[in-house]
Amino acid sequence: MVFNLPERSPLSPADTTVPLLRTPLYALHQELGARLVPFAGYELPVQYPAGLMAEHQHTREAASLFDVSHMGQFFISGEGTSLALESLMPVDVLDLPVGKQRYGLLLTEGGGIIDDLMFLRMAAPGAGDKVFMVVNGACKHDDLAHLQARIGAKCLIEPQPERALLALQGPQAAAALARLAPAVTQLLFMEGGPFQLGGVPCIVTRSGYTGEDGFEISVAAHQAEALARQLLAQPEVKAAGLGARNSLRLEAGLCLYGNDMNTSTTPAEASLAWAIQKVRRTGGARAAGFPGAERILAQLAQPDSRPCQRVGLVALERVPVREHTELQDLHGQRVGEVSSGLLSPTLDRPIAMAYLPPALAAVGTRVQALVRGKTVSMEVAALPFVPPRYHRG
Repeated sequence: MVFNLPERSPLSPADTTVPLLRTPLYALHQELGARLVPFAGYELPVQYPAGLMAEHQHTREAASLFDVSHMGQFFISGEGTSLALESLMPVDVLDLPVGKQRYGLLLTEGGGIIDDLMFLRMAAPGAGDKVFMVVNGACKHDDLAHLQARIGAKCLIEPQPERALLALQGPQAAAALARLAPAVTQLLFMEGGPFQLGGVPCIVTRSGYTGEDGFEISVAAHQAEALARQLLAQPEVKAAGLGARNSLRLEAGLCLYGNDMNTSTTPAEASLAWAIQKVRRTGGARAAGFPGAERILAQLAQPDSRPCQRVGLVALERVPVREHTELQDLHGQRVGEVSSGLLSPTLDRPIAMAYLPPALAAVGTRVQALVRGKTVSMEVAALPFVPPRYHRG
């Protein structure tokens, strides 16, 4: 059996007939010498003069500033918010404390993944019931339409197009940010709230997409450049682009929507069972109250019933294996294709993620990739490829 992922990737070439949007940091990117590329409908920096490898390594050693203002930001509020969101996502929203953040998934009726997202509890049920949500840039308009159609009558959904989003990532990110707001050092991984950073009001969460300690900072668009300059003035901080962000997230074993998951894959198939809390699996009505629940819960209960599973792969030769590369079993039969792949800057070896049949998904299993007509031996590896260094206290 062959498993392919549809090409619905924000990394795909942009429609040149549609003018590209620009983030509030566009002029700063130009000033810093960034190479700008189309991404999710925006003109964004893929790298700066130092290059991807240097930016990747700097993030691992110090702190890097990424412009992720293309992402979608929403406030969702009203006393029905938590129950409404639980009707759309297989995660525990009701029990999330104020100041805590959680990873979530919007699903089709068949259990396919519409988008993955982060949401932060701003006010508890009974006291306003408000969350701040960040979704993928390539999906944000469809996500908004989905939210409005499904739960718009139960709560207030407020898009925030006038907010920018910055990601400060790396082991020295906390030291740099603490000079602007000492209280941020009290946050643990997946916590957040309102802060004043250098006099600028922001929403800050201690999270990110790199596997390193770090922060994501939502700020009014008109104040974004001034804040970015304050952060770049810190001795630990340098600018980094989409290239390093992609290599870091792949080393961390994190999915890119459109490449590593989409509406044809369920959370169980995407190896995202950790994101579905126990109460949404075995909590009676709450376990059955999200789209695709019957299919997803059955796959969680019987892993071998899944048609495929997301796995990590390492090449046994120093040949990079890119997305859409065909994968074969050792008999030469096609069994899938790579969803994301590159030469890992940290490990100095080719790594990838792919969907394989359960019979080939065990760590240590050998498959082969077809690269330019030649086979490259690969082995299923545990994810993440590089251990995360989140600040859990």
